[in-house]
Amino acid sequence: MVRVISISLLLLFLLPGLALAGGIEVREFDGPVMERRYAELTATLRCPKCQNQAIDDSDSPIAGDMRDRVYALLQDGRSDKEILDFMVDRFGDYVLYNPRLEGRTFLLWGLPAALAVLGLVLVGLLVRSRRNASAQALSAEERKRLDALINRERTE
Repeated sequence: MVRVISISLLLLFLLPGLALAGGIEVREFDGPVMERRYAELTATLRCPKCQNQAIDDSDSPIAGDMRDRVYALLQDGRSDKEILDFMVDRFGDYVLYNPRLEGRTFLLWGLPAALAVLGLVLVGLLVRSRRNASAQALSAEERKRLDALINRERTE
């Protein structure tokens, strides 16, 4: 009897906390293709409130609203591009993990490639200058000093 009362009290204290915890969202899809599209879209959209977290993994209310909107747009027969365009129009480019290549994002995409090319050019110039430096002939004065050092070592 005491055990039943203690379990009842435990449940009484735990149930309100469980009710406040995020629930599991159940969505019905027309088929596995639609379900896969939903999963891919929600994984590629970033939650505007969370720090670098996709909306499929976020418990924030705005992420839940975004998931609802993606689901509704999929049910309306919208394409993935139309859904992404809608989200970008509403929340800005920040919601995309991979920003589109546009005039304002060109620096974001082009700078790493430009720095890599610049690094390769600098390495090439360094290697070429070292080869040229090692291939140069010794001057007459340097040749005399070298011969003197070599002859000194032989005599010792």
